[in-house]
Amino acid sequence: MTLPPLWKPGLVWLLVLGPLFFLTYGFANHQAAAHAVVPSIVFDWERHIPLWPWTILPYWSIDFFYGLSLLVCRTRLELNRQGLRLLTAQVICVVCFLLFPLKFSTPRPPVDGWAGQLFDALAGFDLPYNQAPSLHIVLLLILWDFYRQRLHGAWKMVLHVWSALIGISVLTTYQHHFIDIPTGLLAGALCLWLWPLEGERPMWQWGVSAQRRRIAFFYALGAFACVLLAGLGRAWWWFYWPAASLTLVALCYAALGEQGFQKRENGHHSIAARLLFWPYRVAAWLNARAWTIGLPGSNQVGDRDVWLGRLPLPWDGDHRRFGQVVDVTAELGFHHKGARSHGWLDLTDPSPEHLLNAARSVEKASRNGPVLVSCALGFSRSSAVVATWLCVYGHCRTVDEAVALLRQVRPQVVLRPGLLAVISQAVDQGKDVR
Repeated sequence: MTLPPLWKPGLVWLLVLGPLFFLTYGFANHQAAAHAVVPSIVFDWERHIPLWPWTILPYWSIDFFYGLSLLVCRTRLELNRQGLRLLTAQVICVVCFLLFPLKFSTPRPPVDGWAGQLFDALAGFDLPYNQAPSLHIVLLLILWDFYRQRLHGAWKMVLHVWSALIGISVLTTYQHHFIDIPTGLLAGALCLWLWPLEGERPMWQWGVSAQRRRIAFFYALGAFACVLLAGLGRAWWWFYWPAASLTLVALCYAALGEQGFQKRENGHHSIAARLLFWPYRVAAWLNARAWTIGLPGSNQVGDRDVWLGRLPLPWDGDHRRFGQVVDVTAELGFHHKGARSHGWLDLTDPSPEHLLNAARSVEKASRNGPVLVSCALGFSRSSAVVATWLCVYGHCRTVDEAVALLRQVRPQVVLRPGLLAVISQAVDQGKDVR
């Protein structure tokens, strides 16, 4: 195998991260060992988990994939982001190990043969601490995401199977309790979200509107309520996931904007966003369907083949009927071969340029057949785009005329004064350009 030309700076990353791993991981282990009592979090059903000695092989194999990932990067950006992912994983986990030390409490029976030798080698530097979040699971998610973007066909299937074996091995080698796995997945997803291998990373935006700060406050309250529920006992611990999700949503409104949802132009979210925002996105889908129950999914606007409506689910008729969909949600994922996403945050006002870009996509798509312009409900964001399109491309003379037409075909349309002002600005800019 020929290594890409970036293998030398990749080796520098490896020479930094390798020693750092052993120093910080070992330090956290010995700090935990110095405590008089170290608690364990274990469920009763875990006593039925078998010891499979052969799974020590996939458990160890993660070291090979770790090092190789830094030697086969194709661009400097990719190399630096992969290195920062691995570094962030180390920092997050070690901080958690120091603040909340836990101990693996299930005795491991003796193991002979080649597997026993690998177990002995592992025991030479690893103590039964450093549990949650499982650094093994954090690294597994990071490495799986890295390699899945390079492999295809049968090799990609091999990656999925071997990654599953590595994930199972943390339990079947008696290295971790179950609680370490979901916490590891959450921490790993955070690393992916912070450092995407391609494109822009979440960046802080200063001077956001009072409207966005107010919405962020309510989402933060929701996150706090989930934390309180999670504190009721083990059966409620899953509420930490929506708590983390709502915290990130609040952060998007307060500082990051729609980029925090990491939604691409084709309507797909990044793997990290899907994991981190999943509880919120499910709630958003349910909310959208609750508000639009009994209403048509879409309505045709005038005599053009442009339709206004809610974002369709895969089994909805609109999903199959429209070959092209202009989607203006940031929070909802959408898999459609003809999707074009121009999303922004719900209940906020976009920039005039954002509206113009979406209107151009509508005009371009309308020349090739029916197009659906959609948001969560089909009431506000999508209406703003269609109103802009109607005025800029000559179907309506004024914004008031466009809004009246929209309310005639879809009476539920809601366009707040602030959003109407942005539409007017976008229309003025669009007519000047044309």
